Amino acid sequence: MTRADKAKRFGDLHRKGNPLVLYNIWDAGSAKAVADAGAQALATGSWSVAAAQGFGDGQKIPLEALVATAKSIVAASDLPLSVDFEGAYSEDPEGAAANVGKLIDVGAIGINFEDQVVGGAGLYDVEAQSVRIRAIRALAESRGLPFFINARTDLFLKESDDAKHAGLVDEAIARGKAYAEAGASGFFVPWLADVHLIEKICAASSLPVNVMMKPGAPDIATLSKAGVGRISYGPFPYRAMIEWLKGQAAGVYTPA
Repeated sequence: MTRADKAKRFGDLHRKGNPLVLYNIWDAGSAKAVADAGAQALATGSWSVAAAQGFGDGQKIPLEALVATAKSIVAASDLPLSVDFEGAYSEDPEGAAANVGKLIDVGAIGINFEDQVVGGAGLYDVEAQSVRIRAIRALAESRGLPFFINARTDLFLKESDDAKHAGLVDEAIARGKAYAEAGASGFFVPWLADVHLIEKICAASSLPVNVMMKPGAPDIATLSKAGVGRISYGPFPYRAMIEWLKGQAAGVYTPA
């Protein structure tokens, strides 16, 4: 497939009630393993990619290293690749778009793009984030690519008390509508796990809604019935792999 074909295929896989399931990867080796297991598409997790190279999350891995990782994954698999790009390494809309262009250059066909201020406090206001999305959409269109912008709101991730998530739903819906108007392709609500709240957001969103499969989240069948269009696993595959590796190493190095 051409890059444009991959981008279109990736977008088509997002269907409300029949979600695309992404078991997040972090390098070329994990990409090949997940592809061989039957994945239809690939997606990195920012936490995992950074940790695999010895960095913390929050854009601490250098942009050049992240782009190189994306390039190696594209070379290792023909599946469409979406990159968790956090805040696109720039608060400036044009800077963010230029950085997305670097991912497009190496073959990525989509990103996660979050509305928290990376390295700062709180979230961008809706209009500021919408301007940033518009700039990225314009850049992608200038390349003739139906690039998938998975617009992420961090409202729920920033609120550790799940009991307060119901009070954030209306704001989340408003952000989702604004991001859709700005050119987003999907709407990501990480850390929201209440199926009734998820169902409400799915019903109100014109975009396919992405939910993270964190511990305690509803299963895939339940999320499908709620209208979810994409399910991702975030950092949890990497964390499970590392715990397995530690256990194996402990069996070697710990005296019997």
